[in-house]
Amino acid sequence: MKKLGVNLDHIATIRQARKTSEPDPVSAISLIELAGANSIVMHLREDRRHTQDRDLELARKIVKTKLNLEMAPTQEMIKIALDVKPDTVTLVPERREELTTEGGLEVALNMESFKKYIRLFHDADITVSLFIDPDLDQVKASHRVGADVIEISTARYSESKTGKELETNIQQIVNAVITAEKLKLGIAAGHGLTYLNIEPIIRIDAITEYNIGHSIIARAVFTGIMSAVREMKDKINSRL
Repeated sequence: MKKLGVNLDHIATIRQARKTSEPDPVSAISLIELAGANSIVMHLREDRRHTQDRDLELARKIVKTKLNLEMAPTQEMIKIALDVKPDTVTLVPERREELTTEGGLEVALNMESFKKYIRLFHDADITVSLFIDPDLDQVKASHRVGADVIEISTARYSESKTGKELETNIQQIVNAVITAEKLKLGIAAGHGLTYLNIEPIIRIDAITEYNIGHSIIARAVFTGIMSAVREMKDKINSRL
């Protein structure tokens, strides 16, 4: 059974647009889990543009499945993660001017730093995932620094404009997955995946987890959060 992680950041984005208390992303957690999600994903950014510290702290108390904290590898975020103790941390690059995470980590050129971060999390019994582009050097480097999981960025795939681009980007993901599988890494995928474009990605059997936020929350505006989650969960397991 393939797993679905639902990112709550876009609920928090709606709340922060008015700087009010609603909609509260924490209130959605139980509904999302009841609908079949396998994990709750939250990205606590340095500028706190959506998810807030209280959201993360409350989520840790409420989540029954798995709490996956997306975070930049900074001293502030490392301290927060070690205090909150999510089940998984997914290290992501972060730039203030971006709308959302735009690309993968540069692991290959910063291996000593990543080894240090990963040791800290492993000592705290926290699983470590690295968000990387489908690049073979980054996959191999992720293995060498001790990551448990890689989350392959599907950004370039989801932004493909032509059939040729689409074919090239899918093949890059397939190649990265083959390499990761040989290295015994867990394999997740995410970024820009929707109900309409996910099918070619779910055909890649070795990808066992999909982390999706915007598309599910957008669908939930019209159908409700539980229906939106169930529909995506059914979709990713439709080939089994």
